[in-house]
Amino acid sequence: MARARANPPVFLGRASYRRRRLRDAARLLPVLGILLLLLPLFWTEARLVRHASGDMIYFFLVWLLLIGAAAGLAPGLSGGSGPEDEED
Repeated sequence: MARARANPPVFLGRASYRRRRLRDAARLLPVLGILLLLLPLFWTEARLVRHASGDMIYFFLVWLLLIGAAAGLAPGLSGGSGPEDEED
């Protein structure tokens, strides 16, 4: 005789788990961006002369990296809103 399960399974489905991890990554992306943009302030000493051109190149490379990361995360974040996707 087959007995019905009284408790739901402990593990989430793969799709639901992946969407939650993508949402977590999307939430951390602005924090990563702030840290990367503030990084040049920490690696130089105040008495050294700074070259603005190198800082601007770094700024725009980080900006493009963040845009690319957001574009890479965006397709996985859309759709799939069901009862298993609700936040705890």
